Amino acid sequence: MTERPTFSSNRGLAGRLALSRLATRVSMVVERGWPLLLPLVIVACLFLSASWFGIFSRLPDAVRIGLVAAFGLAGLAALYPLRFFRVPGAAEVDRRIEAANNLLHSPVLTQSDRPSGRESSFSQALWREHQKRMAAKLDSLGADVPRTRVPERDPWALRAVAALLLVTAFAFSFGPTGGRIGDGFSARGMHDALPPRIDAWVTPPAYTGKPPIFLTADANQATPTFHVPEGSDVSLRVTGGSGEETLAYADKDGSARSIDPASPQAASAKPATSPAVPSKVRQFTGKLTSDGTLTLKSGGDELGRWAFAVIPDKPPQIRFVGEPKRAANGAFELNYQIDDDYGAATAKAVFALADPQAPGAHPLYGPPDMPLTLPRRGGKSNAARTTKDLTEHVWAGSSIRLTLVATDDAGHTASSETKTLVMPERPFANPLARAVIEQRRLLALDANAKPHVLDLIDAITLRPEDTFDTMSHYLAIMSARSRLKLAENDDQLRGEVAYLWEIALGIEEGNLSAAEKRLRQAQQALQDAIKNGASDQEIEKAMKELREAMNQFLQEFAERAKQNPNAPQMQQNGQELRQSDIDRMMDQIENLAKSGDRDKAQQLLSQLQDMMNNLQAGRQQQGGEQDSQMRQQMDKLGEILRRQQEMMNDTFRMDQMQRGERPRGQTPDEQLGQGSGENQDRQGLGQNQDPRSRQKPMTPQEFAEALKQLQEGQGQLKSDLEQLKKGLEGMGMEPNEGFGEAGKSMGSAEQALGEGQGDEAVGHQGRALEALRKGAKDMMKQMQAMQGDQGGSQEGGRQQNADRDPLGRPRASQGPDFGDSVKVPDEIDVQRARQILEAIRKRLGNALSPDIERSYLERLLELK
Repeated sequence: MTERPTFSSNRGLAGRLALSRLATRVSMVVERGWPLLLPLVIVACLFLSASWFGIFSRLPDAVRIGLVAAFGLAGLAALYPLRFFRVPGAAEVDRRIEAANNLLHSPVLTQSDRPSGRESSFSQALWREHQKRMAAKLDSLGADVPRTRVPERDPWALRAVAALLLVTAFAFSFGPTGGRIGDGFSARGMHDALPPRIDAWVTPPAYTGKPPIFLTADANQATPTFHVPEGSDVSLRVTGGSGEETLAYADKDGSARSIDPASPQAASAKPATSPAVPSKVRQFTGKLTSDGTLTLKSGGDELGRWAFAVIPDKPPQIRFVGEPKRAANGAFELNYQIDDDYGAATAKAVFALADPQAPGAHPLYGPPDMPLTLPRRGGKSNAARTTKDLTEHVWAGSSIRLTLVATDDAGHTASSETKTLVMPERPFANPLARAVIEQRRLLALDANAKPHVLDLIDAITLRPEDTFDTMSHYLAIMSARSRLKLAENDDQLRGEVAYLWEIALGIEEGNLSAAEKRLRQAQQALQDAIKNGASDQEIEKAMKELREAMNQFLQEFAERAKQNPNAPQMQQNGQELRQSDIDRMMDQIENLAKSGDRDKAQQLLSQLQDMMNNLQAGRQQQGGEQDSQMRQQMDKLGEILRRQQEMMNDTFRMDQMQRGERPRGQTPDEQLGQGSGENQDRQGLGQNQDPRSRQKPMTPQEFAEALKQLQEGQGQLKSDLEQLKKGLEGMGMEPNEGFGEAGKSMGSAEQALGEGQGDEAVGHQGRALEALRKGAKDMMKQMQAMQGDQGGSQEGGRQQNADRDPLGRPRASQGPDFGDSVKVPDEIDVQRARQILEAIRKRLGNALSPDIERSYLERLLELK
């Protein structure tokens, strides 16, 4: 009854029945095997969790081995329930199918059974009919799901704890302190509990201005080679680890050198009896001088590798820019250029006498010391200039060989070409002063010449009533002779040399020399304070000394100018150099130095020194009554130029107001209030009639009145120009055609204003202004030719034009500024620039513009 047939007449039923039996058998195997296998799975989960949490790596070997053995015994014990596992039989599977599908009369078993006893044709037919009826109940046959009944055995779901630990430990294993499955079977009791943390960085030299490079940063992990400046310091710190890490640097030629770790600072504080424990932090430091690879190892394991390409530090280059020359005040001026990849550290001028000294000479002084000003690091230009007064040095006036030497921070030194020249000296016009200076030079260049100098002084003082105009000079020289005779060592002789210099200056210049010397010392002290990064208190003290020295110098300068009509003057008609200009510049120097902008303060101080140099070298322009009349006429021309410029701006604004426009970026109030101070002295427009001073919109009547005022002002300006032309012709000058063109343009502008054509009037006024400038330039040339003053030459090769003041600026008192020195855009130029910008923006907003054109337009607007 329990044997299954080898075939079935209904193949579809047989297939469904076979699948149902297979699924049910698997379900019964899981149902019986899972409760027996669960203890082993829980033990395995706990073991994996302990491994991934790193518990085994933190335990001593004895505890680790004991814990692993406990897990092993637990695993063996968990295998014991598996002996009770029994594979389900065929009848059990069929009964489970019938029970799962609620089938009565065992239809599944019927399909595989056969009748007992003797078989006949009737019994076989009857059995087949019975199987057929039972098979009809198996059309919707299905399998049963497993029922492990584990929740009944573990109602608190403690088995989920093992699963949760397993998932958490697996995620933790990817961290820096995570463990591995093999930790339980490897001896790690003597190793550090924490894996090594590596921090590595490269610090370029400070003079390069490069930032540090963090080698272990996430952003630098994919960098194959790091480019670093030569002399960079590489630092590597290992926290944790075994304490046996080693660091080596291999050059590109294969030679390797090890970098020893720095000794721990706390080692000396530990007692001698304490056991040796590896340091938790190991610090490595080395220098990178050539290309190579840095490798960090721990035993046989490589912990890190970094490749470096070292950028060599190029030596500097220094060269002369032009020839060394004498400044206006006699100072030695050097223009040069220093090129270096990171900027030079120091530079100086090296002096040597071109003519060899006599054998056995005993000089009291060596070559002069002249440090050079360095160009600003990172600046656009590497050119620089240094000016120093060397006229007091004993080599002044001698033939020298000059070489410039520059040194960078890496120690590389470069020299320029050697030039042979005569060192600038202070010219002395007084014969007695020149004689004293000559004896001073002989004594300074050779101390053995002392007897000869005494004889020469005796010769000078032989007949004092014929040689000296002032007895104080005679007494000073006799005092110097007595001091020289008593001098016995080099220090006393050097003091005598300095005393002779003071005597010569007193004979030549009087009190002005002392004031000038104090001023130069104050300027040098302030320059050194700014260069050395002095505090605000020190800078304030140096500025106070400079102000006092400047006031004393200017006072002496003014007194000497009164006594000597041919001496250079501080001001001429109040427009050359004023005390307020100097005070304002010194205030700016002090504010810049205190605010931290030392480079700008140094540059402004150099400009102040140049101003004083030009002032000392300036000359008073001579001229008689005719010269004064010429200057008056040129001043009138400058006034006409100014009024025409303002008239053009007024006309332009009125034209905008007529069209209902206003300058961009201005509110109506700003437009109405703009330039109210400029119209206080305007002849063409009265103060009460100025349209820009109105706060309310102009009515048509007021607008017409304003245009009438502009027309009258333009007509008055044309009349003034005609009177100026007649005045110039009466002085023997010939006004060129520029004045005629200006008069015609003014007339056209007056007519256009009368017709209300503001745009056309602005064009005529612009042409009139340009013609006036051309005529003014020609008149200035004629005036200079009539005066016969083409600029005097000064010692040192400098030329000062007759139309320049001692500071090198155009003389406003001798005529107008024709716009060739400083170009200030007027309002029409500003409006034209705005129109160009609007056209660029409009073109840029076109979506169909090519990419190349859009990129070019963006560069024009400086958007990138």
